[in-house]
Amino acid sequence: MVADAYVALGGLRFHYREWGGKGQAVVLLHGLASTCHIWDLTAPLLQKEFRVLALDQRGHGRSDKPDDSDYDFATIVGDLKGFCGALDLRRPVVVGHSWGASVALQYAADFPSEAAGLVMVDGGFADISSRLSWEEAEKLLTPPQLDGMPLHEFLEKAQTWPGIGDIWSPDVEQIILANFEISPEETIRPRLRRANHMKIVRALYDQKASQLYGLVNCPVLAAPARRRPQNEREESFLHHKINGIKAMQERLNHRLKVEWMEDSIHDVPVQMPQRLATAINAFVAEL
Repeated sequence: MVADAYVALGGLRFHYREWGGKGQAVVLLHGLASTCHIWDLTAPLLQKEFRVLALDQRGHGRSDKPDDSDYDFATIVGDLKGFCGALDLRRPVVVGHSWGASVALQYAADFPSEAAGLVMVDGGFADISSRLSWEEAEKLLTPPQLDGMPLHEFLEKAQTWPGIGDIWSPDVEQIILANFEISPEETIRPRLRRANHMKIVRALYDQKASQLYGLVNCPVLAAPARRRPQNEREESFLHHKINGIKAMQERLNHRLKVEWMEDSIHDVPVQMPQRLATAINAFVAEL
């Protein structure tokens, strides 16, 4: 039975979900502009073996959203460390999706004795700055302007998204809507404020993932998404991702296991929860 709860960390209130379970703690981290609810389909498939929790990170979901805060990795990783300490999660397996994978990587690099394992789901595989200038990255990663969009219009568009429209269901709809506040007039507003979003984008751009792999001591599961490229940009991005995986293999060697999530474009926890959960279960069982 899933339970929603809050914990106070450094004067802020953080929301998290817990699915119960016993044994090894598994902490799930969402991506940029997402929430802990992206794990709602995957987490129940892990709870028989592990204690499973998912955190709404700073600025996201139902956690506090300080505008005067840094959103760099030192701050976000500090939140994660505080969360694990407050809930007495000793040597958790940290599972991150997208930006959450970059947070998990930074955590494992900064505190190499505190993670039992690291799972990186389609994120943290390469340095953005090695592929794009800041101006290009800023343009590419600036979020669309959604404030005030009618709810029905947004839902119509969401059902056409690649990889999501094919699996649309009431559960998927609720996972996506958790990213937004809905007004009495039934318009939407992203829970992550635009200025804070861009602070995180800048931190992602400045992070040198390739320099962190050698600092990680624990076993690592990389679960990158892959599908046949639909255009030149997707082909370039996939090539960059493959090179990033190769760099991880060179530095982590036998501690790295790679399991490609085939026919998925990015939102693996929603698109293929059973396959992802199976990979995580097998990885943690071998720790």
